[in-house]
Amino acid sequence: MLKILVAVDGSDLSLDAVRHTLGLVRQGLAASVVLAHAQEPATLYEMVVSRDPDRIAAASLEAGLHLLAPARALVDAAGIPCETEVGVGDVSPTLVDIAERTQCGLIVIGARGQGAIASALLGSVSQALVQASPVPVTIVEHSDTLAPGQEPDLLGDGAEPDPV
Repeated sequence: MLKILVAVDGSDLSLDAVRHTLGLVRQGLAASVVLAHAQEPATLYEMVVSRDPDRIAAASLEAGLHLLAPARALVDAAGIPCETEVGVGDVSPTLVDIAERTQCGLIVIGARGQGAIASALLGSVSQALVQASPVPVTIVEHSDTLAPGQEPDLLGDGAEPDPV
């Protein structure tokens, strides 16, 4: 069974990626889901004020799980096997690490929708992920989001899928 890592940052765009993935599974793709979030490392200020690395790590994990909760609710409601993972570090390498560790064969991420100039100047998480990932990456743009009950067009031909 394919494992799909879905990158979640708490935004509506990341929930679009979750919905897209659920549509793939509803259409017959045998897969389970790994919902993953990359927390930024603690700031110097946080480390100085807290002085307790375990407390910082626990707070980071709790914040990450809180961001994953809406995505987890969607996957659980669909009845699809699901794991959650929270990593700490720069987003792209952290997500690649999680994908490798959990043996995912596909990564799905929502696009930020930056224009070409902003994307070229600033780079983007999705572009960095595509370059770093050892597995295919699907970038879901907001317009690619499926309406409730709508299934993705896996073949790109607009035809209705054959009943299974």
